[in-house]
Amino acid sequence: MVRKMRFYAERGDRVEVFLPYGGKYLSFEIPKRNLLAVLEPSKIPGARSSEEIRQKTLKALENPIGTKKLSELVKRGDKVVIVADDNTRPTPTKDLIPPLLDKLNEAGILDEDITIVIALGTHRYMTKEEILEKFGKEVVERVEIINHEWMDPKNLVYIGGSSKGTPIIVNKIVYEADFKIGVGNIVPHHIPGYAGGGKIVAPGISSPETVASFHMLSVRSRRHWLGIPRNPVRDLIDEIARKTGVHTILNTTLNADKEVVGVFFGDLQEAWLKGVESAREIYGVKSPGKADIVVASSYPCELEFWQAHKALYPADIVVKDGGTIIIVSPCPEGVAVTHPEVLELTQKEPEEIDRAVNLGEVKDVVAASLAIAWGKVRRRADIILVSEGISEEETEKLGFKYAETIDEALKMAFKKHGDNARIVAIPHGCDTLPILE
Repeated sequence: MVRKMRFYAERGDRVEVFLPYGGKYLSFEIPKRNLLAVLEPSKIPGARSSEEIRQKTLKALENPIGTKKLSELVKRGDKVVIVADDNTRPTPTKDLIPPLLDKLNEAGILDEDITIVIALGTHRYMTKEEILEKFGKEVVERVEIINHEWMDPKNLVYIGGSSKGTPIIVNKIVYEADFKIGVGNIVPHHIPGYAGGGKIVAPGISSPETVASFHMLSVRSRRHWLGIPRNPVRDLIDEIARKTGVHTILNTTLNADKEVVGVFFGDLQEAWLKGVESAREIYGVKSPGKADIVVASSYPCELEFWQAHKALYPADIVVKDGGTIIIVSPCPEGVAVTHPEVLELTQKEPEEIDRAVNLGEVKDVVAASLAIAWGKVRRRADIILVSEGISEEETEKLGFKYAETIDEALKMAFKKHGDNARIVAIPHGCDTLPILE
């Protein structure tokens, strides 16, 4: 996608706003007086070419944060697992992993002793074609790459409970490896405050039971933890990651053009916290206030609503009580490929769902946790969904209102809030962290 220099253009007394959508842009035009703000990520330059990314990665590996160098952490004969995120994340793994493999080779680790496990969480398994696209030919030909097969209990192992009573059930291959490295990207995230770090383990290579536990902890404690790095959910995630043995991470931060701004290697928490500083600088955007209407694209999380819903939480921060949130996302794979039960749950109130979970009446507790989160946002504001991939019937089951176009959605919102309603637009809705002035 070719990024526009700005996400809006003034046209006399009107303004046109552009939103990323499935490899193109959708736009809407409104009077200038209605536009409160367009919350754009900061334009921080980053590395784009493979060679530039390689050099940044090598520099990070040579300057670990809170740990020793790789050559001092591994020894010849060790079985090494790299846990890397899937194709729902923009991490440039095809450029990051080759220099990591080279450094492991220098430390005496052969390619045949390295396995990459794709941290799916409870997403669908990646195809061979998708793996080739995500990891690149060089990596595919050098090391074995496998999906985290979370649907099959024989591939998982119970390693005890957390301090909060969470059952820790994780990928067996990862747990039994001699050394583990988590590879991911750091952006603001509604459940643990920011993605990256230990999140590559929980939910990345955890069982549905483990994933459900910390998801429920999140939605029971507050609507979301977006932009708050230290919180009970992050503490639990880090504890699970430590007990699994993933103490070392290689994480990136990317700008809005998916260029690599920072690469951070080292301790699970210390390196992650440095990355959080970078992510906040990129995606923390000041808003002049709250709006009656918030229009948010789910870019770059567009495959299904299971990822696209992340746009709800930045919108929640800047919408007034009783306002309207318009989510714009293509969702070519629908609502949730691996969590179809969510459409039954979203027709219930959050307390009713929580009660059913406590009584053991819900099979998919991960789906229940997100249904609760969506329901809590829905209580504060009307939600209108504009999506080619989700039908009107499915939209209504989600508890949202349906519109075929942004213009139709705005017409519905203006009818509720009046002609003088103020609007905030969020082009990168799944990454942006609004900061109220």
